[in-house]
Amino acid sequence: MSAHPVGEQTLGDIPVELASAYPDAVTGLTAYAELLATDGVVRGILGPREVPRIWERHIGNCAVLEQEIAFGAHVVDVGSGAGLPGVVLAMVRPDLKVTLVEPLLRRTIFLNEVVEALQLDGRVEVLRGRAEDFAGKVVGDVVTSRAVAALDQLIAWSWPLIRPGGRMVVLKGVTAPDEVLAAEPALAKRGAGAARLIIIDYAGTQATLVAINRPKRQG
Repeated sequence: MSAHPVGEQTLGDIPVELASAYPDAVTGLTAYAELLATDGVVRGILGPREVPRIWERHIGNCAVLEQEIAFGAHVVDVGSGAGLPGVVLAMVRPDLKVTLVEPLLRRTIFLNEVVEALQLDGRVEVLRGRAEDFAGKVVGDVVTSRAVAALDQLIAWSWPLIRPGGRMVVLKGVTAPDEVLAAEPALAKRGAGAARLIIIDYAGTQATLVAINRPKRQG
């Protein structure tokens, strides 16, 4: 297997397990990984030390989230940053419509270039601003995020962007159980049930998700 040099770090080829799980997305995922490892690092979108971990920690971790998203859904990615998980979801699930919400100009410029380079125009939209700026303007079936804020704060930001009956599905780490407990008052205030902790072990990676259903009636 070849490796792609990026300064002192290298980006290896797509892992076999990930390629086997999403064979139709291999070309796109590889192109995206190379964009992250080159332009993404040079422009400060991704830290150089993350390059060797792009496949496992970033792309693979985001790809498996698709298992919790229904066919044909509109996904809103809050605080998209480098496009994680929104861009990855768009590539492994061509049935999805994805809106990337990101407040920083340099990141939205990068995201627009990624969308064009990966030929995702028409399915992926980039919006510059904070989540609260789009309350009442953007509504998705699923609102997601990764490494943005604590769960209770994410609920406050994301709730107005979730259609009644829709879901919030976010990527979390080892603090997920504690965040789920801390978020109980925020969910009770909105008439929602308890958050559900989901561990997905698939395609050579493991991801910790928190899923919350928004009631069909206003809450």
